[in-house]
Amino acid sequence: MTRVAIFVDTQNVYYTVREAYGKHFDYRRFWAKVTADREVLTARCYAIDKGDAKQREFQNILRSIGFEVRLKPFIQRSDGSAKGDWDVGITLDAIEYAAKADVVVLVSGDGDFDLLAQKIREVHGKRVEVYGVPQLSAASLINAASEFIPIERGLLLG
Repeated sequence: MTRVAIFVDTQNVYYTVREAYGKHFDYRRFWAKVTADREVLTARCYAIDKGDAKQREFQNILRSIGFEVRLKPFIQRSDGSAKGDWDVGITLDAIEYAAKADVVVLVSGDGDFDLLAQKIREVHGKRVEVYGVPQLSAASLINAASEFIPIERGLLLG
């Protein structure tokens, strides 16, 4: 059975799906698609924790599907800007699992992950599937993936 490691850049998916379609990503349908006939080594969603009840409810839904939810605190800077991305955490975890998995799945359109996808393919010889909103995903990431799977109608709620 094919072993898969799944890494979801939750903030990226939320904002790109909302901007492109005005909808939400269907995590249950995604889970069914990406795990079919595969052994899940890990499935992690990376998010920013603002501590509100609606967000906790969403995190619990993700856990009930099968995801481990990794959280970082939301940091509001004194200049009004905010910080809270998981790029390094996702990268470190993906590299750790690349040796064990047959397929690494990354859900993000962030071009910062192009080097990660390329490295996993070249160094570890593994398949990298990237799910992203086509019009809001970096061309460099799309090109670095073994396969780019567009987030479109079938993976949207509503």
